[in-house]
Amino acid sequence: MITEYPETDIQELRIGIHKETIQLVKTHNEYNLHIILHFSTNIICFAILSGYFILGNEELVVLNSWVREFLHSLSDTIKAFSILLVTDLWIGFHSTHGWELMIGSVYNDFGLAHNDQIISGLVSTFPVIIDTIVKYWIFHYLNRVSPSLVVIYHSMNE
Repeated sequence: MITEYPETDIQELRIGIHKETIQLVKTHNEYNLHIILHFSTNIICFAILSGYFILGNEELVVLNSWVREFLHSLSDTIKAFSILLVTDLWIGFHSTHGWELMIGSVYNDFGLAHNDQIISGLVSTFPVIIDTIVKYWIFHYLNRVSPSLVVIYHSMNE
C-alpha cells in the first residue's frame, strides 16, 4: 500500500500521525494534571479547615453556644420533626439518584474514573451505614437529653 502512494503522501501521513500523537500526549498530560490539581486542592482545603477548627476555638465556642440556645428553645415536637425531615432528606433510601450524583461527583473530584459498579455498591451501602449511625446517635444522645423527644420521634416515624 505504501508503494502505491507517492512520497509526498507518505510524508503527510507521517506528519499527521506525529501531530495526532502529540495531541494524545497533551490530552493525557492535561488529564493527569487535572487529577493532581484536584487532589492537592482537596488536601489544601482539608488543611485549612483543620487549622480553623484547631485555631479558631473562640469562634466555634460562640457558634456552639448560639446553636445550643436555639435548639433548646424549640419544642420537642419541632425538634423531632426536624430530625425526621433532615434524616429523610439527606439519608433517605428513596433518593438513590441523588446519592448516585453525590457519590459520583465526590468520586470524580478525587480524580477517579467513573465506575457504575462501585458507585452502585456505595449507593446501596453508604446510606444504610449513615442511617444506622444517626439512629444510634438519636437513641444514645437524645435519651439522655430529652426522653420525650425520643417518644415523639418514634410516634412521628411510625
